[in-house]
Amino acid sequence: MSNQLKYDPFNLIITGVGGQGNVMASRVLGNILSKKGYTITIGETFGASQRGGSVMSHLRISSDTCFSPQIPKNQAHMIIALEPTEALRVLANYGNEDVKVLCNKRPIHSVGVISGEQTYPELSQIMEWVNELSGQAWFIDATDQALKKMKKPIFGNIILLGALAATDSVPFNREDFEEVITASMPKDKIQINMTAYDMGQKMILQTDQ
Repeated sequence: MSNQLKYDPFNLIITGVGGQGNVMASRVLGNILSKKGYTITIGETFGASQRGGSVMSHLRISSDTCFSPQIPKNQAHMIIALEPTEALRVLANYGNEDVKVLCNKRPIHSVGVISGEQTYPELSQIMEWVNELSGQAWFIDATDQALKKMKKPIFGNIILLGALAATDSVPFNREDFEEVITASMPKDKIQINMTAYDMGQKMILQTDQ
C-alpha cells in the first residue's frame, strides 16, 4: 500500500440513500486519514434522507492544505456508492474518464419504482454504464453479505471501507481502521466491525485475482 496520495487534494465521494450509513462511513474514513496526518475537509448534502433520499459526502484529502468542502464538477477521483443508481447520479456530475468507482450491488427502490411510476434499470445495465463512465470500477455484494454473514445489512458501509483499502486508492490499512473503531465504538461492537472490514478486503482481493 502506498502512503502517498496520487492527487492532492484527493477528491472522494461516498454516496447512498438515507439509512445506509453513508455519513458514518465518511466520518470513520475522515478520522482514519486525519490520524495519519492528512488534512480532511468533509461536505455533505442530504436529500429526503429520512425517506430514503440521496445522501452524499464529499471528502477532500490533502497532505497539508484545507480545501473547500465542495468537490468541483467532474473532478472526483474515487466514488463509493452504497446504492447502484446513486453511482450513476454522482458520475453524471463529478465523474471523468479516470475516476474509480466502488459500488455496492444491492438496489434500493424509490417510491416511484415501488408504485410502478418509474422503472429501475437492470443491474447489468447499471454496471455497463458505470464501466463506460469511469476509468476503473469494482462491484461487490456488500449489503447482501452483511445480511447473510452478520444479519445486519447496515454493515455494508464498513464492508465498503474494507474494500476501499484493498483497492489501494486511499492510504490506510486494517490497523488504521482498527485504531479508529476501537476509540469510537463500544468494546462489544469492535469485532463485528473488524469482521465486516475483512469481508470487504477479501471481496476486492478475490475480484482482482
